[in-house]
Amino acid sequence: MMLACHTLIYSDDADATRAFFRDVLGLAHVDAGTGDDNWLIFKTGPSELGVHPTGLSHDGSTTPRHHAISFIVDDLESTMAELRAKGAEFSSGPDDHGYGIIAMVKVPGADDVQLYQPRHQTAYAL
Repeated sequence: MMLACHTLIYSDDADATRAFFRDVLGLAHVDAGTGDDNWLIFKTGPSELGVHPTGLSHDGSTTPRHHAISFIVDDLESTMAELRAKGAEFSSGPDDHGYGIIAMVKVPGADDVQLYQPRHQTAYAL
């Protein structure tokens, strides 16, 4: 039986990325490393998985095959303010996409992750 979803971020600076998730986003974690090898694994809370199509979109743009990580929030504006106070930087947002409001937060050593305030029914609490 599946127990949870384990996501991975590959980073050019794993220590900086881990510190960002620990210190700025404040995610609870365990240290699965041994000795001096810190190998933090973060609790990300309830999860859900959506599948979006690739290829040509209705607006003429093309969507390539890829994966994305989004953190669902209940109030994007206040979450952004809290994270900015802790030193977070944003590459975009807040942007209204109709289905929800989106902001991209910069992650040191890795690609941006999305903060997402959905307007649609969610599945993470099922």
